[in-house]
Amino acid sequence: MKSAIVVGAGIWGASLALRLADEGWRVTLVEQYAPGHVRQASAGETRLLRCAHGSDDWYPRLAWQARDAWRGLEQRTGEELFVESGLMWFARDPDGWETRSAHVLERLDIPYELLDPAEAARRFPGLRGDDLAFVLWEPNAGVLRARRATQVTARLAAASGVRQVRARAVPYGRGAGVVADGEVLTADRVVWACGAWLPRLFPHEVGHIEVTRQDTYHFGVPRDWTTPPLPAFCDYDLSAYGHGDLDGMGMKITGDAEGEPYDPESGGRRVLRHTEEQARAYLARRFPSLVGAPVVFSQVCQYSLTRDAEWIIAEIDDGVWLLGGDSGHGFKHAPVLAGYVAEILDGTREPEARFGLHERQATRGLRTSGGTLS
Repeated sequence: MKSAIVVGAGIWGASLALRLADEGWRVTLVEQYAPGHVRQASAGETRLLRCAHGSDDWYPRLAWQARDAWRGLEQRTGEELFVESGLMWFARDPDGWETRSAHVLERLDIPYELLDPAEAARRFPGLRGDDLAFVLWEPNAGVLRARRATQVTARLAAASGVRQVRARAVPYGRGAGVVADGEVLTADRVVWACGAWLPRLFPHEVGHIEVTRQDTYHFGVPRDWTTPPLPAFCDYDLSAYGHGDLDGMGMKITGDAEGEPYDPESGGRRVLRHTEEQARAYLARRFPSLVGAPVVFSQVCQYSLTRDAEWIIAEIDDGVWLLGGDSGHGFKHAPVLAGYVAEILDGTREPEARFGLHERQATRGLRTSGGTLS
């Protein structure tokens, strides 16, 4: 029986552990905290599932497949993890990122519509769209209950035979092994899927990964601002995204402009005053009737950013793999990405060259090629 150790029980690590166990591997999942702990990037209450990704077609294909994979997980658990609310992209440039995205969606046969701002306002009451050229509508996009999905995936992994070890892990010399709170664990494959801790553990290989804080706000809103029926939304040029009130958590507004450097170990969990001001400024611009809405919940999330917003899937030693740099757009792909990585570990496919440890070129502003907007 093939064996694997996966370090990190965020959504990527937990999903990979589950997939490997389902395929007959003997799997150990090592996590220093509990799945869904507040220091994980996966511990945000929600993440978006959408397919638009500019001119790129690799990520849209994966996201479209992930939609079905999340439904499959729901059938296994009996829990609703994905809320198919639809999603609006607010496009200010008639020939910009959203137009390029629409061309790719058309080619991949992924449903979408182009709405004029007046029609979008009828579907999204309270929207101010006087600066918009059009709205890209993804009817099958929506919102994932992220923290719950992470916990559920880890629970399914345990039920499938994954041994879960609560420990802090460090590399064990060269080769496929880890030291977990002093205990040496070895396996045929070791995958380090430890998010913001990856550049700490492997500074020579991925020290260029930048970890930033992204403050998230949920505002108290009237009940007609509930998602669904209100869709999720992304405002690419204004670097913001969110959704209406879901599960009583309030209307989510998150800034996607690159945040301040953040230490996952010592960084505080309180949001910053100036990021609340930015969130309120966005409300005033796009949803003016919500000016003055109270903050009912806030959270510090974190991005692990590569320079080009492409992920890292790379072997650094015989049987030792790094999986990270999710760059704010990795959560939604997790169940299908797990299958992709499982094939790599099994030796039946090679990872795309884009995910290697080569020199990465920075993209402008909002990491244009990746379009994080999780």
